Amino acid sequence: MNDKEIDLDPKVDHASSILTAPLIPPQALEGVRTRRITAVCLDLLIVSTLSAATFLCLLILSFGMSALLLPPLFPIVAFFYNGLTISGARMATPGMAFMDLEMRALNGAPASFLQAAVHAVLFYVTWLLPPLLVVSLFNKDKRCLHDIIADVIVIRRSNKSDLMR
Repeated sequence: MNDKEIDLDPKVDHASSILTAPLIPPQALEGVRTRRITAVCLDLLIVSTLSAATFLCLLILSFGMSALLLPPLFPIVAFFYNGLTISGARMATPGMAFMDLEMRALNGAPASFLQAAVHAVLFYVTWLLPPLLVVSLFNKDKRCLHDIIADVIVIRRSNKSDLMR
């Protein structure tokens, strides 16, 4: 069978192969959704605290003159928080690491800063349309829509022994 025959073969589902992760052991995905919810709550608390501390420091240093410029501080802190922590050696935000999760690119490599930061932006945009989070319930590898767009997957850290080589 040559390449043309494969492309024309109706049994080959090209769309689903593009949107799904490579073969992942089921134990690497056990409890991922529940753990992600807890990790998000922890990370939101950390980002909120960092944003508030940065806001107060900058407000004091500028003698209150920067008060009108500082409100978009939360998304900026969240962007760099996710980008730097996920693209770091632990491949997870502190909340994700606490919940025994890590994020990888779909090909198994560590996520880049850009992938992690784009994932964060898409995650916060998804909060504007919460029904988009339902995609995770219908996806066999438990990826949310923002995971699919950013080309990443969240897995259990402790169950990745032969994972994604």
